[in-house]
Amino acid sequence: MAARLGPDTAAPAAAAAVPGLPGVPDVLDLGDALILAGLPTSHLLVLEVTAAGRVVLHLPRAEVGQGLTTAVAMLVADELDAALADVDVPLSDARPDLLFNQLTGASNSVRSLYDPVRAVAAAARARLVTAAAQQWGLPAGTLRTEGTAVLAPDGRRAGYGSLATAAAAVLVPDVPTAPRPAEQQRLVGRPTGRIDARDIVTGRAKYAGDLAVPGAVPTVVARPPTINGAVRSFDASAARAMPGVLDVVPIPSGVAVLAETFDQAIRARDALQVSWRPGPLAALSDADIRTRLRAANLPFLVPPLLTLHVDGEFDFAFVSHAPMEVLTAVADVRADRAELWFSSQSPIVAQQTIAAAIGLPQDAVTVHVVRGGGSFGRRLFFDAALEAAQVSQAAGRPVKLMWTRNDDIRHGRMRPAGHHRIRATHALGQVLTYEHRVATVATDFRHGLGEALTAAGFGVSAGGVSLSQAFFLLTEKVPYELGVTTQLLAEVPLDMHTGSWRSVYSGTVRVADEIMVDEIARALGQDPVAFRRARLGSAHARAVLDTVAAAGRWGRPMPPGHAQGVGFHEEHRSCAAYLVEIDASDPAQPRVTRAVIAADVGLAVNPRGLEAQLTGALVDGISVILRAGNHIDHGAVREGSYADFRYARQQDSPPVVEVHLMPPSGPPGGAGELGVPAASAAVANAYARATGTRPRSFPISF
Repeated sequence: MAARLGPDTAAPAAAAAVPGLPGVPDVLDLGDALILAGLPTSHLLVLEVTAAGRVVLHLPRAEVGQGLTTAVAMLVADELDAALADVDVPLSDARPDLLFNQLTGASNSVRSLYDPVRAVAAAARARLVTAAAQQWGLPAGTLRTEGTAVLAPDGRRAGYGSLATAAAAVLVPDVPTAPRPAEQQRLVGRPTGRIDARDIVTGRAKYAGDLAVPGAVPTVVARPPTINGAVRSFDASAARAMPGVLDVVPIPSGVAVLAETFDQAIRARDALQVSWRPGPLAALSDADIRTRLRAANLPFLVPPLLTLHVDGEFDFAFVSHAPMEVLTAVADVRADRAELWFSSQSPIVAQQTIAAAIGLPQDAVTVHVVRGGGSFGRRLFFDAALEAAQVSQAAGRPVKLMWTRNDDIRHGRMRPAGHHRIRATHALGQVLTYEHRVATVATDFRHGLGEALTAAGFGVSAGGVSLSQAFFLLTEKVPYELGVTTQLLAEVPLDMHTGSWRSVYSGTVRVADEIMVDEIARALGQDPVAFRRARLGSAHARAVLDTVAAAGRWGRPMPPGHAQGVGFHEEHRSCAAYLVEIDASDPAQPRVTRAVIAADVGLAVNPRGLEAQLTGALVDGISVILRAGNHIDHGAVREGSYADFRYARQQDSPPVVEVHLMPPSGPPGGAGELGVPAASAAVANAYARATGTRPRSFPISF
């Protein structure tokens, strides 16, 4: 859906804007709140030095491809003067003693772990030095560390492994335990390859599907045709007679089939005769949901006489997470205990929920966190693990339960659909007011975030601010001076599976903002980049925008059907700008041909990992703006695989991508989700300029 517009008018310099009040995230953002909630247990990290000289930091976060284990290993190696190859970073089992300090999300892992990891490693180094000093009878201050060893002035050397037992007995070190200053870091800030890269590409890295838990049998689940449908009755006689089938058991979400192989389980699942009750959304399709969303947004008041204004309304579709590794969980439930293996961003809540579902105390349920092959927020929930526990309990044997791609896209979590209504008023080249009203299908945040925000001092309860409103308040802001600015969130509750999709609200809110900024600049006869620059309140933000404009040669002549677009986003104490070039000479088959990215994240612990994150965000932006989304047809998700959920492929990725990282400007900010809103907006704006249209519904080809 798009309205035609004419070519850009001449672009005079933008007038400077009048500074406004800071937004809530400028004072306290979501990351700050989560760090505050985790502060009481942030010192409970476990670091061990083995007799073999391995330095092992047990990480209470998920590794889902974002490279967190490498960044943490770099921090540990720097503080301990250990060789990076000597550092291991396994994932911690669920640890209820950590309270709110084992939640992976909100682009907060490096930001929240930077100080605690350095502190525990520095304390270990001080104890190792003290142990060596006691062993040699030398002043501890005369010793130094290097290469996973303590060195004496006379040339003696003691590896950390040989000192580990003695160091563990040191109560008060003889040297300071404070982390070293940034200027003494030798690894942090240097581009570094992933410590697990070789294991991943050679198959040594183990995901849930690779685990060989004794007795765990392949299991799949027959699911209803509609969202949240239910079993009315079923006949499993044909399925039970098929080769390899071991059992068929009903569970709340469907009917599970256990077999000797996954192929046999899938074939038997398809042979089940099931009568399904329709789900609660069976009467709803996309048009009905859009109608509800539009009704949830209050209309704007009639503007005063002669007031100039720019209006925009935008629709965003549901979007699946669709991580490359399908959801898989192994469960072994016994009468008095249970043990599970799966990738989880919220293992403590998973442990609590699974324990309640199978009638065991929480401390009788062990959750082993394994690496995940992508997430984008999907593994904040643990649907497969809960089902695996239910099946294992019902069947009386261990199971390895797998969701197929079709299962996850049709019955998994999705980014909620949303409708945005925006109005900006202006006079004499200045924006006077900016109103953004957001209506989305309600996002499910039941993965521990509410408890964390309550612990941080937010009254997230039925009587206080709602969890979604608190999240929105702590994350959403307009980074430009646009006069009196208001942002309002309304949610439409629907009985369906939603979840935090990479960048959560910002992935649509800030995209709509950035499209509107282009259109406001056009209405004022100003260049979009100059208009942004004049209204950004931060020198860091202006520097990032200037970098992409200069490196991308903003405004250079381009052939018909080709154009540039820019997008900017500031969140997580970081900021990023994207400039993309698009070939839309065939509007039905647009292709992003070049991208220039700049980011300021404070201190980038591993610049190479950050570049990968920003490039991945570009692919996300291309996908959700141009082609990837989910339809709802009579309560069912139409798409079922990558064949029709059209995420960007290699051929859709730009052949030229430049990433520019700004010099360190403070402690690490967040980066995992930072690029998605800016990249998405840049693609949308480039498409609009190339085609002379104003896209209002995303993805555009839907």
